[in-house]
Amino acid sequence: MAAQNPNLKALSDAGVSVWLDDLSRDRIESGNLADLIATKSVVGVTTNPTIFQGALSKGHAYDDQIRELAARGADVDAAIRTVTTDDVRRACDVLAPQYEASGGVDGRVSIEVDPRLAHDSDKTVAQAVELWKIVDRPNLLIKIPATLAGVPAITRVLAEGISVNVTLIFSVERYEMVMAAYLDGLSAAKEAGHDLATIHSVASFFVSRVDTEIDKRLEAIGTDEALALRGKAALANARLAYAAYEQVFEIQPWFQVLAEQGARTQRPLWASTGVKNPDYSDTLYVTELVAPHTVNTMPEATLDAVADHADVHGDTVSGTAAASQQVFDDLAAAGIDLDDVFTVLETEGVDKFEKSWEQLLDATAEQLREHGQKS
Repeated sequence: MAAQNPNLKALSDAGVSVWLDDLSRDRIESGNLADLIATKSVVGVTTNPTIFQGALSKGHAYDDQIRELAARGADVDAAIRTVTTDDVRRACDVLAPQYEASGGVDGRVSIEVDPRLAHDSDKTVAQAVELWKIVDRPNLLIKIPATLAGVPAITRVLAEGISVNVTLIFSVERYEMVMAAYLDGLSAAKEAGHDLATIHSVASFFVSRVDTEIDKRLEAIGTDEALALRGKAALANARLAYAAYEQVFEIQPWFQVLAEQGARTQRPLWASTGVKNPDYSDTLYVTELVAPHTVNTMPEATLDAVADHADVHGDTVSGTAAASQQVFDDLAAAGIDLDDVFTVLETEGVDKFEKSWEQLLDATAEQLREHGQKS
């Protein structure tokens, strides 16, 4: 039996679930995903439109299926839905043992609603229900963005008994809205007769992009005080999010009532943990965000970096709220408009996924045409 990498095992032992932020048919069929589970403590997978666009644009793993879909007269949207849900279903099956072993907490695979629906609550709910039925696996998570239209959709989807990965969270304020939406959804699910123990959720709090945006603004300000704050905002933001999580799920009474009826906490998931700035440690957003009851979903390069040389030294989050708030106070004093930062990041996040989806549509349409199907 293969041994788990000690650095990633230490991360798991500290309460962090290691998930892979990538999926492709090659990864499933080659046994690579199974190998990462066996040797690198991977217990979950996240996908997004950019990941699917990359997977379908490389190699020939999808050629036979696209050819078959073209022969059946499938349009481009139906083709993408079939191909992506097939990959996710197969990944769910690969991770089924981790799902069973963790009592449903891990062994999860996420699939995102069409990013073009990010500002339409009704259509988001409809597609979430559709994807849940198509994949038809209990260890699925439906990804819904934490836009202002997405937040009420989260509640409505959870009320259907469907597990949700809330994505594109950048600010603690929006995260607090997400947690409230989760609790509202659980309450509605209970009223509808669903077993709360079967409903799971994670809240994907984006990390590296916060430093990228704020560092750029600090460099434009250019004072010594501003420059000294580079590389501090993202960790402070995530640590404040964890303090908010503790308040809602460990201290305030609302969740405790639901917990007595079987409800699970909505774990914080650290997303976008690949480091963008080469001046920073390539494991920064992993080793400095170690806390119980969290998930870190990593691109493979970050997973490999952690396996190779990360110094995992226990909980690096609990008790850091006051220091993290001081970082935010200092950023505001230096002239950073934090509200504007988070607005820009959310807009860019939705736009990036929309662009990837459009590229996926275009590439799939071209493949369907090549096989004699007008799309």
